[in-house]
Amino acid sequence: MKESLLAYLCCPTCAGELELQATQRHADGVLNGALRCLLCSQSYPIRAGVPRFADLAADDQQRETAENFGAQWLEFDHVAQHHAQQFLDWIAPVTPDFVRGKVVLEGGCGKGRHTRLIGEWSAQAIIGVDLSQAVEAAYRNTQDLPNVHIIQADIYRLPLKQCFDYAFSVGVLHHLPNPRAGFASLAKHLKPGGAISAWVYGRENNGWIVHFINPLREKLTSKLPMRMLYLLSYLPTALLWLMLKLVYLPLSQTAAKQFLFYGDYLSYIAPFPFREIHNIVHDHLTAPVAFYISRTEFAEWFADAQAEQVEIHWHNSNSWRGLGVLRKTVQTEKAEASHAR
Repeated sequence: MKESLLAYLCCPTCAGELELQATQRHADGVLNGALRCLLCSQSYPIRAGVPRFADLAADDQQRETAENFGAQWLEFDHVAQHHAQQFLDWIAPVTPDFVRGKVVLEGGCGKGRHTRLIGEWSAQAIIGVDLSQAVEAAYRNTQDLPNVHIIQADIYRLPLKQCFDYAFSVGVLHHLPNPRAGFASLAKHLKPGGAISAWVYGRENNGWIVHFINPLREKLTSKLPMRMLYLLSYLPTALLWLMLKLVYLPLSQTAAKQFLFYGDYLSYIAPFPFREIHNIVHDHLTAPVAFYISRTEFAEWFADAQAEQVEIHWHNSNSWRGLGVLRKTVQTEKAEASHAR
């Protein structure tokens, strides 16, 4: 843990200030220790460089999701070159220039591949939050960047102040027990005028997944041991990879693409390497829960957060990406006007 993270943290129980108690340090900051609340005296451990605020014993469904995805991201912990463009596609119209100098919150950082990109794009600070043990992969992938911080916490109970300029979540909210509440929690930690974006599975065009893949995943594959699922997922991965390389990739730039099943999405992932396709297949089979969000419901999330200038776009004909800016308070507008004078 880098000591500069302390400025953004507060006690998730009472919102009190936290005191750092380091027992072991290393070149990048505090390796082991604790954070103690000065108001309620609650203590939160720091292990392997990561502050741990999560209580996985409190919710069976969240614990199962965290365990499955944590195991997945520790296995698929690589960061590849194509991930940068993929991330930009998910958060468009946000660009690297947009995050420059901003304090950024990521809801569900997984192995830290997006967290690292935000740090490299010169954000003032980026705090990546995840409930699972994937924080250990995220820490390894980002610890060399002074503006990047990783914490293990529940998205519904974030140990963070209302101090963020931008918050985002990519591919995470639809795996929460209550996706809308997860989005609202991120928005709650934004300053007035802050921006929020998210990418979620779409309900439209995904009926075949909802009715066939979802029951298989819920009843069988998400309950398999990690190693067994990892090995079993090789077969569908190999079949999909061959189809992508032999059919979708050659036809991806032709008019014939429109006649292919799931053409926009499968053509999009067709250039990806085998390991990334394996990761995608595994991802769809490991989650205990997955919601598919309609455009109408997605728009309601932004409306509930009192967001303005909302943009919602269809992505690869199977998912939604959205961006909104929280309404400024009268006090904020007056302060900005005074500063401008």
